[in-house]
Amino acid sequence: MMGKTTTRMAGLLGGLLAISVVSASQGKEPVMTTIGAIYNLTGEQQNLDIPSSQGAELAIEEINAAGGILGRPAKLLIEDGETNTGVIAQKTTAMIAQNPDMPVLIGMSDTDVVLAAAKAAATDKRIFVTSGATSPLLPKDVPDYLFLACYGDNVQAAAAASFARNELKLTNVAVLYKEKMSYTMLLRRYFEESFEALGGSIIFSRGYGPESFDDVLATLPEADFIYLSASPDEVVAEVRALRDAGVTVPVLSGDGFDIGSEWAKLPDESNVYFTTHADVSADNKTSAVAAFRVAFKKKFPDVEPDAFTALGYDTVKLVAAAIEAAGSTDVDAVRKALSALKDFKGITGEISFSGDSQIPTKSVTIMKVIKGDEMFVRTILPKNVPAP
Repeated sequence: MMGKTTTRMAGLLGGLLAISVVSASQGKEPVMTTIGAIYNLTGEQQNLDIPSSQGAELAIEEINAAGGILGRPAKLLIEDGETNTGVIAQKTTAMIAQNPDMPVLIGMSDTDVVLAAAKAAATDKRIFVTSGATSPLLPKDVPDYLFLACYGDNVQAAAAASFARNELKLTNVAVLYKEKMSYTMLLRRYFEESFEALGGSIIFSRGYGPESFDDVLATLPEADFIYLSASPDEVVAEVRALRDAGVTVPVLSGDGFDIGSEWAKLPDESNVYFTTHADVSADNKTSAVAAFRVAFKKKFPDVEPDAFTALGYDTVKLVAAAIEAAGSTDVDAVRKALSALKDFKGITGEISFSGDSQIPTKSVTIMKVIKGDEMFVRTILPKNVPAP
C-alpha cells in the first residue's frame, strides 16, 4: 500500500513538465501509444502516490528512449485524483473520453481510492492496473478489468507472520489496527489468521479511531510483540506513543510503515520491522537496482526513491510489455496478454500472472528500522497464504 515525504514535491513539479508526460488537458498529439494514470498528488494520499508517479514518469522516459511502444512514442497522461473519490471517478471518465484509443490506466496506492478509478474505467471497458493498492479483494470488485502490479495483503501478512514465528521466534502478539480503513482492517485479519496457523497466539486485538489510540494503549497487555496495522500518515505518532508508554517489544507491520525519511523523526527507534515491495536503497548493490537508482537520481536529483517509486516504474513497464505482447492497443488483446504475462523482471521482483488471477505471484521484502533509517533484512515467499 504506502509511503513518503514532502521533499518529493519539488521533483514532482519538475517531472510533470517533462516532455515524456503530457497533461490530459492538452490538445491532440501525433499518433502515440497512450497510458493513463490517476495518482493522488494532493490530499492525504499524496505521500503514497507522488513517489509512484515519479517512478512511472521515469519508466515512460526510458521506454521512449528505447523506441516507444509498438514502434510509436509512448505518452503518459497523469491526473491528480486529489484523494477524493468523486474527483477520481470524474477525471478517469474524462480521460477515457478524451483518449478513446487508450486501453489501460494505472495508479493509486490505497484500496479505498482505487475502486473509484477502476470502476469508472471498467464502465468504459478499460483496464486499470493499480501500482500499490494491495487488497486481494479488488479483482472481485471489478472483474476482468482490474489488475494488481503488487502482491496482496494476504501475502504480505503471511510473510510477516512467518518472519515473526520462524525468524524472531515470537509466540504471542497484541494487535492494534485502525478502524474504518480497508487496508488496515484487511491486513490485521490476514495477519491474525496466518500467525495462528503457525501456532502463534493472539492475546489482544483491538481497533482504534482518530481519538482513541491512547485509550486502547492504556489497556494493552504484555506481549512478545505488537502488530500495528496503521495508516502511513499516523505511523510516527503511534510508534512514538507506544514507546512513550513504555512498550519496548518489537513492532511489526505492513507496507504502510514504508515511510522512508519520516523515520528520521524517531532517531532512537531500532525495533520496528515491516513488509514492503522492494529494497531500492543505496545499500542494494544488485545491478538492476543500481541502474534504477542512477536513472532516477538523474531525473529527480533531490529525491530518494522508495518501494512505491519502484512500483510505479514497474507498472508502466509491465503495461508496456503487455501492449507489445498483444501487438495492438485493443483492450481485449491487451487484457489477454496481461493475464498471460510470465516472468516479467521488475525492480520489485519477478511478476507472473495466471489465467485465473489478476494478482501476480511476488515475493515480500522484510525491512527493519535502524536509528531513523530503513535496512533490508530478507525476502520471503510465504508458503501458506490466507484466502482473500
